[in-house]
Amino acid sequence: MKLSVNAFGILTLLALSSAGAAQTIEKKGLTLDGAKKVIAAAVAEAKNKNAPGGAIAVVDEGGNLVAVERLDNTFAAGANISIGKARTAVLFKRPTKFFEDAINKGRIAMTTLNDFTPLQGGIPLVIDGQVIGAVGVSGAASAQQDEELAIAGASALATTSAQAK
Repeated sequence: MKLSVNAFGILTLLALSSAGAAQTIEKKGLTLDGAKKVIAAAVAEAKNKNAPGGAIAVVDEGGNLVAVERLDNTFAAGANISIGKARTAVLFKRPTKFFEDAINKGRIAMTTLNDFTPLQGGIPLVIDGQVIGAVGVSGAASAQQDEELAIAGASALATTSAQAK
């Protein structure tokens, strides 16, 4: 069987495109709307728990700020700390409590890392097994409450994703 040059070219392109598909993945991404839902859920949880304040930051998978909200009566540095917690959670793909606990157990070498906020209150945002961002909270009544508000925010995004299926 004799193939024309055009048919050969088309077959080559088809073979290359299927090989390329095996080398890529479909990625989920965080939208501004998604970040706002995370913040709204964390704010609602803060009100439910009568938190004295709180700054809630949401970052994308690269640690870039998407949105931040600082509640009334939150100390001024709260916003920057919440951003740091969110960045740490997303870049290491784990809650920041892990790092605070490790340092408290003697792993103080971790404190030398640049741009690292190992304080409880940062939670990765995970959709379909992919980390798409993170939420960080600072300025609530305690570190535990910071984490509770962050978990509430992260859970709202996960719930929204599950409902969309």
